[in-house]
Amino acid sequence: MKAIVFDAIGSPRDVLYLGDVPMPRIGDGEVLVRMVSASVNPGDFLFIQNLYPEPKKPHFPRQIAGNHGAGIIEAVGANVALKPGTLVAFSYYDSWAEYAAVSAEWLIPLPADYPFERAGQMVNPITAWDLLADSRVQPRQWLAVTAGYSSVSTMVMQFAQRRGINVIALVRRSHDRLDLKRLGATAILDLSDMKVGIREAVMEMTDGAGLNGIIDNVGGPVSGELIRTLAMGGQMIINGGMSTERFELHNFEVLLSGVEIRANIYRYFFSPPVEADRSVLREIIDIFGQPDFHVPVGGIHPLAGFELAVTNSLDRADLGKQIFRM
Repeated sequence: MKAIVFDAIGSPRDVLYLGDVPMPRIGDGEVLVRMVSASVNPGDFLFIQNLYPEPKKPHFPRQIAGNHGAGIIEAVGANVALKPGTLVAFSYYDSWAEYAAVSAEWLIPLPADYPFERAGQMVNPITAWDLLADSRVQPRQWLAVTAGYSSVSTMVMQFAQRRGINVIALVRRSHDRLDLKRLGATAILDLSDMKVGIREAVMEMTDGAGLNGIIDNVGGPVSGELIRTLAMGGQMIINGGMSTERFELHNFEVLLSGVEIRANIYRYFFSPPVEADRSVLREIIDIFGQPDFHVPVGGIHPLAGFELAVTNSLDRADLGKQIFRM
């Protein structure tokens, strides 16, 4: 079968290639999934660069790339309740390929008519849902989201809008391709057109209330400025690090405001779904599948078009999510 693979650690621009690899073989508790779609995510690049902790490490001599995707069950091993023909999503390994062998416990069943380009990126709405919950922002309070045009950020905005939460979307530069206010942003802070400092701008947008939560996908000096706008007891959730710069804080800027800074770890990064998750997963799947839930897709590519998919993901995140269609 065809798969996007790498046999050395490095930049995805340099080490990925399309190769012929053996069809995976399944054992007890596993299923063979015929892949239909897979998303390209920042975390996939961290995996290729070997930046994740154990056990999320590539294995050589040749590793198939991709950690998230969806497909149709072709065959099942012993002790598997799921049936062939079931559409499933998963966050596991080896998703940028025509077939994948996946432990059944990692699979999330989906409706048979679920849109493939959404099925292949279930990691994103699950992440957005959890980020909003972890921020602990309540209706009518204020949440700031950096990297406002990113897929996860636009999903956070739409979930927040459904809960009556005010959102400030921070963007490097505004453009007309995506209307963030239609997606749930109450206000947009364009960092390329700042007339005042970030704190002053935020306080004006919030009528002096300040922020109750921050979801930060970028880092750098802007993050430090945002933290200084948090109201007493506010939360900052770190979900990414697009900036190579650092931010600085004094202990009192955290201590005297009761601010909490935490990392988001994807719910299924280290362990598979459990029975207690089923109800919330059904709710996320239902909302994410609705036609009025906007999902910016920046490109749908065959596996052979991986170079463009990777380049767009790295350089043009504003275009929307890049998807492989098998």
